[in-house]
Amino acid sequence: MIDVNNFESMEIGLAAPNKIRSWSFGEVKKPETINYRTLKPEKDGLFDERIFGPTKDYECACGKYKRQRFKGRVCDRCGVEVTSSKVRRERMGHIELAAPVTHIWYFKGIPSRMGLVLDMSPRSLEEVIYFASYVVVDAGDTPLEKKQLLSEADYREKKAEYGDRFEAQMGAEAIKRLLEDVDLEKETAELKAVLKEATGQKRTRAVRRLDILEAFLKAGNNPAWMVMDVLPVMPPDLRPMVQLEGGRFATSDLNDLYRRVINRNNRLKRLLEINAPGIIVQNEKRMLQEAADALIDNGRRGRPVTGPGNRPLKSLSHLLKGKQGRFRQNLLGKRVDYSGRSVIDVGPSMKMNQMGLPVPMAMELFKPFIIHELTKRELVNNPKAARRMIDNRDEVVFDVLEDVIKEHPVLLNRAPTLHRLGIQAFEPILVSGKAMRLHPLVCAAYNADFDGDQMAIHVPLSAEAQAEARLLMLAAHHILSPRDGEPIVAPSQDMVIGNYYMTIEDKAREGEGMIFKDLNEAMLAYKNGYVSLQTRVGVQTSSYPNKPFTDEQRGRIMVTSVGKLFFNNIMPEDYVYINEPTMDNLTNGVPDKYFLDKGEDIHDYLENTPVVAPFKVGFLSSIIAEVYKKYKVTVTSQLLDDMKDLGYYESTISGVTVGITDVTDLKEKPGIIEEAHKQVALITKQFRRGLITDSERYDRVIGVWNDAKDAVQDKLIEHMDIHNPINMMSDSGARGNISNFTQLAGMRGLMASPSGKIMELPVISNFREGLSVLEMFLSSHGARKGMTDTALKTANSGYLTRRLVDVSQDVIVREEDCGTDRGLDVTAITNGDEMIEPLYDRVLGRYTMKSVFDPQTGEKIVDKNVLVDEAMAQAIVDAGVEKVTIRTAFTCNTDHGVCERCYGRNAATGDQVEAGEAIGTVAAQSIGEPGTQLTLRNFHTGGVAGNDDITQGLPRIVEIVEARNPKGKAVISEVTGTIVSIEENPADQTKDVTVKGDADTRTYTLPMATRMKVAEGDEIRRGFPLNEGSVDPKELIRVRDVLSTETYMLAEIQKVYRMQGIDLLDKHVEIMVRQMIRKVRVMDPGDTDVLPGQLMDINQFRDANYKTLVEGGVPATARPVILGITKAALETNSFLSAASFQETTRVLTDAAIRGKNDPLVGLKENVIIGKIIPAGTGMGTYRGIKPREVSVRTPEPGYEVTPATSIREMETQLNDEQ
Repeated sequence: MIDVNNFESMEIGLAAPNKIRSWSFGEVKKPETINYRTLKPEKDGLFDERIFGPTKDYECACGKYKRQRFKGRVCDRCGVEVTSSKVRRERMGHIELAAPVTHIWYFKGIPSRMGLVLDMSPRSLEEVIYFASYVVVDAGDTPLEKKQLLSEADYREKKAEYGDRFEAQMGAEAIKRLLEDVDLEKETAELKAVLKEATGQKRTRAVRRLDILEAFLKAGNNPAWMVMDVLPVMPPDLRPMVQLEGGRFATSDLNDLYRRVINRNNRLKRLLEINAPGIIVQNEKRMLQEAADALIDNGRRGRPVTGPGNRPLKSLSHLLKGKQGRFRQNLLGKRVDYSGRSVIDVGPSMKMNQMGLPVPMAMELFKPFIIHELTKRELVNNPKAARRMIDNRDEVVFDVLEDVIKEHPVLLNRAPTLHRLGIQAFEPILVSGKAMRLHPLVCAAYNADFDGDQMAIHVPLSAEAQAEARLLMLAAHHILSPRDGEPIVAPSQDMVIGNYYMTIEDKAREGEGMIFKDLNEAMLAYKNGYVSLQTRVGVQTSSYPNKPFTDEQRGRIMVTSVGKLFFNNIMPEDYVYINEPTMDNLTNGVPDKYFLDKGEDIHDYLENTPVVAPFKVGFLSSIIAEVYKKYKVTVTSQLLDDMKDLGYYESTISGVTVGITDVTDLKEKPGIIEEAHKQVALITKQFRRGLITDSERYDRVIGVWNDAKDAVQDKLIEHMDIHNPINMMSDSGARGNISNFTQLAGMRGLMASPSGKIMELPVISNFREGLSVLEMFLSSHGARKGMTDTALKTANSGYLTRRLVDVSQDVIVREEDCGTDRGLDVTAITNGDEMIEPLYDRVLGRYTMKSVFDPQTGEKIVDKNVLVDEAMAQAIVDAGVEKVTIRTAFTCNTDHGVCERCYGRNAATGDQVEAGEAIGTVAAQSIGEPGTQLTLRNFHTGGVAGNDDITQGLPRIVEIVEARNPKGKAVISEVTGTIVSIEENPADQTKDVTVKGDADTRTYTLPMATRMKVAEGDEIRRGFPLNEGSVDPKELIRVRDVLSTETYMLAEIQKVYRMQGIDLLDKHVEIMVRQMIRKVRVMDPGDTDVLPGQLMDINQFRDANYKTLVEGGVPATARPVILGITKAALETNSFLSAASFQETTRVLTDAAIRGKNDPLVGLKENVIIGKIIPAGTGMGTYRGIKPREVSVRTPEPGYEVTPATSIREMETQLNDEQ
């Protein structure tokens, strides 16, 4: 076997007949498979043990030699080698063909490779191969031409006329003869000469032929090998035959296809031996050709060969293709041992990095470790006894299991794994039952809930795998989302309501104005009923010696609430005291207004001071983000657990419930509805009188009812009590929102019809009153449409993610600094007056290319080549800077990746990115994962005639990344100049816009109804749109430059996501767009070896030019090309990666002819051949490091124990003291 980690690249080529024979262990001569009586393989058949090896381990067919000691001996009686039966998975056989056959991939593919080499049309080839016409292989001295086709009648006529002076043949033999006659070097020289003069179609054909012929030359492949004299036979265990219960046999389709070939081949041999008439032999040869075609690619030509029930048989090509093919099913998605799956349940009492593992699962998953430990402790003598002990559930086994799982992390995965947080590591804790327990805070990352979801568990076996799981994958490390760098782990539902309830402030609650020395005193008062959680009290700041109060604030009384005292107790000791839900409090500490002046009476202060809003879900998230920035993983995960415990405890104490009485009636509703009816009647009257159009009437009616619903909602909010449980849930962000409350207590409002159009009939009732039959019917449309949309969206989004991953999977951080001298000028992205992405977000976590100066004072704010942190980004924004030049993936010079400087900060950790990070895959996941949240709809622009719908949401993203012509395309100016005239042509409903440039004047014809972006006399720059709509990037790159096009695509993708409220970092989009524009098309090859029209990687093109310039030649010229992600993924340098993505047979055909060498730089190709992936710890830089054993036992990761981590512990402490 090959050691997969010891070779650097993998090459593919055409197999010569002798090469196929050298692979083979013997010729398959008979179509028989196994003897149905003895169930033994037949001699010389498709399962012959002499050819393929023994069916039983170390036992020959006749049973003369058994056991391993005879290994390698060939039995003299039956001729079978005594060896392991697994050789039947790797030993090949062959079939010697009585007549050659063409390989259908090379004849039938588009373009036909055989046709290009021979300069014959595919139709002519087909006529020759399938015995419809003769082809002249040697014209001799006759006026016939070589490769001329002759029908049967023509052939007889010419034979009578010229006799043996010429030679014509049929079938694959003729093609083989022609291919052998091709002089590659002579043909390429001739084609190069033709290219200098040729134009149009002739030139295109010549370029394609030259490309193929040079490929054969460079790879050392002989074109005649496209015709086969010998067929390889696949190892039998890869096309098995198994006996079913009823005594019948199930067999792989390949066996049927091989049998057809062997039967026809044997029949042809017999016919040739007996000198059968030519017509019969020809027919048999044609049938053999068709059988070989069906074996290689059934259905590629004509009707497929079918099996029982008219099912097409699966050929060799089908074994590779598609989701169930070898690549995607077995090479990229293997099933692994030491894994299991079970339903998940909530584990509220667990720590952040723990999961509950049911004992029966643990027993099975950790079996090898238990056996090892039992043997090591000398509780058993051998593994067999240990297994028996485990099966009998011996008591000692449970003790061993407890020890074995300690500090042995496991991986949990929930499908669909949309981003890297879909697999995280946890420390297992044994639990009873059969369901795995999951920590409630990691549910958001997994998108899991406990309504029957299942998850898979995997056990990392080796020491390295365990170390990686612990150091890189532990759930406690995954606090930030790689998509936007914001916390993905945040309290939700019960936890939010608990923390919200506890930070509510009420006026005039019991004990208001009491002043406490410290937290313990307040705790005592609370326990004894003197104060409630919502009571506003004073506390001495001196009780918080480590908190960052200002000198003026120290020693003064701070006004807060009892609940906030408890809430702040879970915060890190030296973190600011949080008294109000503002970013100012989080960054600068408690504002001075909450401190009493010397001698000021607290009751007077409270009388005149309004209550502070409680802490909602968004603010809790901000706290986590700020704590993470300051203290990193350990403290943050401890805080999260404490926040969870506190939230659950307080939500239980709060007793928040929902009852029908919480939904109150709204007295003003009938009046609002009546007023709306009057307005609608007035609008209808205007329409009937012809004062307004139908579309205006529709828009106004919709407007009236929306206003009515808003008015009802406003009144509801006005009358809302802060302690109303439904209000508490929606206001805190724990569950639902205000519109849910409006539907319960106000009115449901307008509904969408199945087509997505809003219906004019409103649902006036609410759920408290109950809906009428008609209203119920109207409501049901929207619900159904929601369900179908979700299903469609999931499939579309999943397919988009797959294509994104494929195009970017080889982008890895490969070096520290690429040394580029180019950067990108970034400004805030806006859409009209609407802010899409502010400058702060665009510069944060990026390296500056140039120094940033204050536009007013000229003072330097940030130096060049510096990583911009939050403080710097804020300083840039505060100074009013509008444009910053940053390092970007667009201009990075690193090959097959990006350097650390051009990428910047790793969003998932908040630190500088490290070499080895698989940023391409992370980028693809970040763009694809929120895909399901994007809309599928196209929004109408509001009834403007002739204006197409603007594509938005998921379809718009696909439109951009697949480089399609956009819907509602804008026309761009190709010159910089002035708009001199806009003339309307009512006859054909168009308008002509004339742009006058310095050297050129252009006129553009636009539809009459289009919305213009320019007016007469306006200045316009090259590449800018004349009308509303989306610019086609392919046109933009032709008119402007690459960087402008990349910037436009980045802004367009950001618009789609940000308008739907989804934050996405620029750097992810940059990597994707860069992958689309990394190829160039050669216009003029100059003195280089490249071909005109050839598609090349930009770096390969630069290398070719550099080499030519050094030698004093003329460099080639090329034009950048935008490829859609599907095309870009197929144009990658790795044929393994491309073949496992789409169009498997086409990719492999092309790769074999070119003798392609896969350098194995991406992730997919290494997974396919079983090598360690070259990212992360698999990078060459890290591979040499060997693990060393040290005597220090590592402490349990994760947490430092802080005193009194929850109210329950504080209570116990106080009770003990009393």
